[in-house]
Amino acid sequence: MNNTRALLTILIVIVLAVLAYGFLTMRDQRTTGEKIGDAIDALPHGVDKAAQQLQDRTPGQKLGDAVKDTGNNVGDKIDQATKHE
Repeated sequence: MNNTRALLTILIVIVLAVLAYGFLTMRDQRTTGEKIGDAIDALPHGVDKAAQQLQDRTPGQKLGDAVKDTGNNVGDKIDQATKHE
């Protein structure tokens, strides 16, 4: 019974890992018009952010950019808070 449960758990973890890898490396499915629209929407955040929207990027790359941007925003907020003290 324990061996079956352990084997089933390992199998589920493997399937989830394969699905996550497949999702994170999936091709960018946006049309050229959608990319241009996304670039226009990103212009207030800087030209480099807008240029990133024109590139084919996987969801994993987009997630990495979002994490990096969040880290930068948190760092900026901390810097602002320490300057006001």
